[in-house]
Amino acid sequence: MATGKLYSTHDKQFLAEVDYQLHNKSPQYWWGELTLTEFQRLRDGDGYVIELADGRRGKCFLKKKVNRAVHGLLPLFCYHFTGEGSLE
Repeated sequence: MATGKLYSTHDKQFLAEVDYQLHNKSPQYWWGELTLTEFQRLRDGDGYVIELADGRRGKCFLKKKVNRAVHGLLPLFCYHFTGEGSLE
């Protein structure tokens, strides 16, 4: 897994660091899974920009994976993310 950052698209505000795995890297459609490094509530849907470890960014949509909480002191949920357009 690689470490990246998650931002809000509305105000460009930093939201959280994430551990992610990018599964499909086609030029116009990409997707993967991410887990927040600290407990925070995120809503499903659009409104997020993910910054990958290599500095590329792209707008993405999140969907929480049901019953995939990571074991720890606080519940850290696994999210499926999808993006369209190029990673810049």
